[in-house]
Amino acid sequence: MSNTRELDLIIWGATGFTGQLVSEYISKQYTNSTLKWGIAGRNKEKVLSVAKRLNIDDDRIFIADSNNIDTLKKLTSKTKVICTTVGPYAKYGSNLVEACVDTNTNYCDITGETQWIRKMIDKYHLKAKENKVKIINSCGFDSIPSDMGVFYSQKKLFEKTGKYASKINMRVAGAKGGISGGTYNSLSNVLEEARIDKDVRKTLTNPYGLNPVGKQFGPDKQDLQKVIFDKISNSWIAPFVMAGINTKIVRRSHALIDFKYGSDFSYDEATLTGRGISGQIKGFLSLIPIFLATRKKGSAIKNLVDYILPKSGEGPSESKRINGYYNLRFYLTVGNKTYVSKVIGDMDPGYGSTSKMLAESAVCLALDKTPETFGILTPSVGLGDSLLKRLQENAGLTFEFNI
Repeated sequence: MSNTRELDLIIWGATGFTGQLVSEYISKQYTNSTLKWGIAGRNKEKVLSVAKRLNIDDDRIFIADSNNIDTLKKLTSKTKVICTTVGPYAKYGSNLVEACVDTNTNYCDITGETQWIRKMIDKYHLKAKENKVKIINSCGFDSIPSDMGVFYSQKKLFEKTGKYASKINMRVAGAKGGISGGTYNSLSNVLEEARIDKDVRKTLTNPYGLNPVGKQFGPDKQDLQKVIFDKISNSWIAPFVMAGINTKIVRRSHALIDFKYGSDFSYDEATLTGRGISGQIKGFLSLIPIFLATRKKGSAIKNLVDYILPKSGEGPSESKRINGYYNLRFYLTVGNKTYVSKVIGDMDPGYGSTSKMLAESAVCLALDKTPETFGILTPSVGLGDSLLKRLQENAGLTFEFNI
């Protein structure tokens, strides 16, 4: 990549709900730094409105079109890093990835769209690797806490015991936050693609669906689909809605580091619902919103859910974001011993925390020394210890290891 780029990073989609949060965070966090950044979007009037509110100079404002590859290449050639919040990525993200790979521009996003990541891997991984470009997906709540949580936990465990865990069970101990229309729209898009495309269904149902071709093997089965009692946490557990993307990102990370934790390494995710009959009931009740949100497009239930939930560009209020949180526990198994680590976020997972994690991923890509690994990557493989440091110092994440 050329060191003569005009800017260090550009936020693409700066007028959307999450894009504005990322822009606001960068503006506040890096006001007195040497970071050179700008914003971009499709609608000039909306981009100018954001720029005025954040005092962004005219020479740091850019207009482009997701459907016009030439405008995207012109945009990406101006910066070291593109940070994008524009989804659904399956609809609006492919041209931008192509533009970044062709112009040798690093990239990060917050996609949770497994089927789209698979397509990008198949189409651009080798070329990105040849061009020494980092394309890093899933830099929000899906899947930084999971991916970096495993990275941190295995690192700490090895430092203390000289061994890696052969199995890690991540359990969501608590979370609070609102939902955005953009996230719901992306989920609906994934499910609709799966209904009409058998290759998409195959990727979604394959536990190793994001692993490199030839490395799609291991002991893991499909993600939890029911309420069961979990011996390792001594609690009832229920399906975790983000497990479908998180587990595949963690497994891709492991494959990209040549199965460092062993070929039999196992990873899964679920939500803790408590002990006793109350925990079991809570588990069954937690299935209701998942059932409602995953109904077929055009059905009466789906239409009702679409009407009730926020529309694209809408999301939780500032107070809900500030008062939100999440607490993830990682149960690490080594032989007959179990160790526990935690990842705790100080704001709502989907927006308050996600916007900070994405922003710090972008700044990390732009300014920090990162692993000499290229292609379609994961946060832990592409950014490693540099991102871990930023998450703890700036993004409000706490990583703890108990031995």
